[in-house]
Amino acid sequence: MAQEYIEIRGARENNLKDVSLRLPKRTIIMFTGVSGSGKSSMVFDTIANEAQRLLFENFSMFIRNFLPRYPQPEAEAIENLNMAVIVDQKRLGGGSQSTVGTATDISPVLRMLFSRLGKPYAGYANVFSFNDPQGMCLECNGLGRKIGIDPEALIDASKSLNEGAIIAPGISSWERDGYVASGWFDNDKKLADYTAEEMDLLLNSGPRKYKLAVGNKEMNASYEGLLYRFNRKYIARDIQTLSERTRQKVEPFLKLGPCPLCKGARLNQAALSCKINGYNIADLSAMEVDELVEVIKEIEDPAAAPMIRTLTERLQHLIEIGLEYLSLDRATDTLSGGESQRVKMVKHLNGSLVDVMYIFDEPSVGLHPRDVHRLNELLVKLRDKGNTVIVVEHDPDVIKVADYIVDMGPYAGSEGGRIVYEGSYAGLLQADTLTGNYLLHTRPLKQAFRQAKGSLPVVHATVNNLKDVSVDIPEGVLTVVTGVAGSGKSSLINEVFLRQHRDAVVIDQAPVGVSSRSNPATYTGIMDDVRKAFAAVNRVDAGLFSFNSKGACSNCQGLGVTYTDLGFLEGVKLPCEVCGGRRFKDEVLAYTLNGKSIADVLGMTVRQALEFFTLKEVQPKLQALSDVGLDYLTLGQPLSSLSGGECQRLKLASELHKRGSIYVMDEPTTGLHLSDIDHLLTIMNRLVDGGNTVIVIEHHLDIIRNADWIIDMGPGGGNKGGMVIFEGTPQELLGAKHSLTSQYLR
Repeated sequence: MAQEYIEIRGARENNLKDVSLRLPKRTIIMFTGVSGSGKSSMVFDTIANEAQRLLFENFSMFIRNFLPRYPQPEAEAIENLNMAVIVDQKRLGGGSQSTVGTATDISPVLRMLFSRLGKPYAGYANVFSFNDPQGMCLECNGLGRKIGIDPEALIDASKSLNEGAIIAPGISSWERDGYVASGWFDNDKKLADYTAEEMDLLLNSGPRKYKLAVGNKEMNASYEGLLYRFNRKYIARDIQTLSERTRQKVEPFLKLGPCPLCKGARLNQAALSCKINGYNIADLSAMEVDELVEVIKEIEDPAAAPMIRTLTERLQHLIEIGLEYLSLDRATDTLSGGESQRVKMVKHLNGSLVDVMYIFDEPSVGLHPRDVHRLNELLVKLRDKGNTVIVVEHDPDVIKVADYIVDMGPYAGSEGGRIVYEGSYAGLLQADTLTGNYLLHTRPLKQAFRQAKGSLPVVHATVNNLKDVSVDIPEGVLTVVTGVAGSGKSSLINEVFLRQHRDAVVIDQAPVGVSSRSNPATYTGIMDDVRKAFAAVNRVDAGLFSFNSKGACSNCQGLGVTYTDLGFLEGVKLPCEVCGGRRFKDEVLAYTLNGKSIADVLGMTVRQALEFFTLKEVQPKLQALSDVGLDYLTLGQPLSSLSGGECQRLKLASELHKRGSIYVMDEPTTGLHLSDIDHLLTIMNRLVDGGNTVIVIEHHLDIIRNADWIIDMGPGGGNKGGMVIFEGTPQELLGAKHSLTSQYLR
């Protein structure tokens, strides 16, 4: 069969400079190049956008009203496209109602299985859904958690009743005396030594009568457990009806805990009592995928064969892609960007459509080097089914499996947007491009290590899968926390450590504001100083120099473009005919600073602005943008047009000036080209040399090689992880035979 091609001619989206391409179909095509070189503009804004637009044009006008609208990309021609399946890194939201099981379409099959085979019969499949009124636990409305009282806040277990162990607020002295006088406790025994029965009586018992000695008489008195009493007095009543003073007194003792009825399973008792082979649906949903698949395989009922086949196939896909440590009840909003992307992939792997165009955005994010081969096998499997696989990627080990490579560049922003190489991997190694030069370039292992100035301890951490972890994080050095996906890195740093150090500067992958009105100048605060400077020189109001305020062009409200909504047809976006896209009123553009108008200033690159401005407030902020390698961005470029790697470095630039701080970076190499890693390491080292503590969660071997101290988590993911398996320098890690990271470092 003759080779077919996807043809693109004259693409001009964002920074693309009239690019034409012929992409061979049914192959793996990698787009490489520095962050901001135009890869996403080509792959997502041009190819994927047009494929989605053409697909939606097949629907009736009525249905198109409900679908997202895709604008026609700026290009002369885009031909021979297939239907696109886009697997990006947008986090899966959906709150606690959306789980790994619902996102992969595994839970609906499991619910069906229980409705057919479970004993005793509980009803149809929706009875096993905690989002359905017929299935949810009515005590907690299917949330699995309920506001309750923290028993540890009510008692001091190191004391006995006689020593005043009951410290609960709102319990009167005669109520306290009642516990001592009840005769049911050894009043000199420390609460820490109580049996489970004694503790249950003290805390949870409902009302019961006892004889209270008053003088030489006995009278009937009523006893209630401490939690029971507290609940009745404060929680069971509407908290709004309590006085402000009582509320303030009681609130510190409340915490969100597991629902007392369903114990966090979220389902009603009928659904929970329905079992297959001794397990209910909540038991199965809480198991890690690699255990669950074994339990499912043991169900032998011939009537269930198609369901068992579907379940094992989908669970197997999760295992193959390296997510065997997840459970189906894990909320999707707790997954990292890389995990979200891999969960989305699983959904598509079950599809039997062929000749589809699969488009991936850096699928190696969040993967330990150990797991990259699994990803490669997956890409090859998709191609061999007869699909075209297009991948934007920086990881050399993933780039290797490409059949065809398109290298974008030569640099970023206005200096990018061209194709600098097309062809095979072997050819790229010979090509004189940034990617070609860096692919074979490995950094040496660091030889001299900084000494810690002190330590930041984490003690007895048990969040998620952490198994009672205690570890000292050294102060004043560069620490890299590594380990396979799911080993507990994020739990240790993002949850436990950051809870203790709330003032730490966090640079993560959450997107920066993506409105078309925010830009590098507003994000870093440069714009405020620039407006003041313009206002002072021209003796007018600073609000005139904002396109979000008084200075905005009245025709386009400062957007620079006008939109015409055409109902079910695609809307039209045109440059504003009044301001010509400059966003300001004419009279504002007449005011100048050193001969430049405010629109001229917003059109400057960071590099040009550094030469132009002498303002002492602006210089350091511009310098920071330049230091993180963003000197090609214009001050007025909308943040919505920046790539993921650029957004992360923009965050970094706006935080660089803090001294004596703790910086926590979550996979900062995401979206970064091999040549940008030098920049990143320079910045990290400068932060540490400036007296800061830098903690990085990372898989990238070049960052690991340059750490002063490494904390390796593992050994596996999920309940096979959660331990610190190595602490020391990269040099010492080489000798740690039991560490997976060590094998790849060698």
